Amino acid sequence: MRLATWNVNSIRTRVDRVLSWLDRADIDVLAIQETKCRDEQFPAEKFEAAGYEIVHTGFSQWNGVAIASRIGIDEVEVGFPGQPGFDKEADTALLSAPVVEARAIGATCGGVRVWSLYVPNGRSLTDPHYTYKLDWLAALRDCGAARLREDPSAQIALCGDWNVAPTDDDVWSPEFFENKTHVSAPERAAFQAVVDAGFTDVMRPFAPGPGVYTYWDYTQLRFPRKEGMRIDFVLASPALAARATDAGVDREERKGKGASDHAPVVVEFG
Repeated sequence: MRLATWNVNSIRTRVDRVLSWLDRADIDVLAIQETKCRDEQFPAEKFEAAGYEIVHTGFSQWNGVAIASRIGIDEVEVGFPGQPGFDKEADTALLSAPVVEARAIGATCGGVRVWSLYVPNGRSLTDPHYTYKLDWLAALRDCGAARLREDPSAQIALCGDWNVAPTDDDVWSPEFFENKTHVSAPERAAFQAVVDAGFTDVMRPFAPGPGVYTYWDYTQLRFPRKEGMRIDFVLASPALAARATDAGVDREERKGKGASDHAPVVVEFG
């Protein structure tokens, strides 16, 4: 299985580019984030014409996640148990009527439980969205740990834009990001808690060291200057991680007119 994850930053803007890449890269399953559309706006017919089944959840021009598979889609699950919501209109997170946003969708594809996840950004260290982000990651950890307790042999892939750079090697300048989100100690601890629950960053053994990034801001010529972050991951359960044979970032997809600010992460499982 060739599994990929990609924050496409608007599927309607980039659907042709995504489909062309799926063909060139010979991808079996793609977890997609930040589709930025409602379900009825998603260009499902183009994926179906290319031989992919598609599931999507999206409520507005924000967020949105999907899974495209040419090896089957079963047992679709929108959101995970305990997934917290966020009240966008409130001054404090998780108040009167928090909305469970379109940030998680799961499906079984070729025997693997694939999750497409778009972790909240956090905005700033003092923003209510930051607390929401930490709560969201804690709930995901609890859900993943529970599923591994139920079935230690389960094959699960937690794929997506995690909005966390877990080590200093995962950012172009630790000094630049000081006192900012994505690199704070609580965020890194929340990411590590998912790893400690039994999930492995399967790309790292195949792409070690600094300078391996998946995201480059559109501003300040970040991409040509190689000033990026590694915030997109495939975290695999023990049974699935044991099957990983190769992995990497397709940096070429960050190039050219109309590119997303993220590049796809691809993992090969034997």
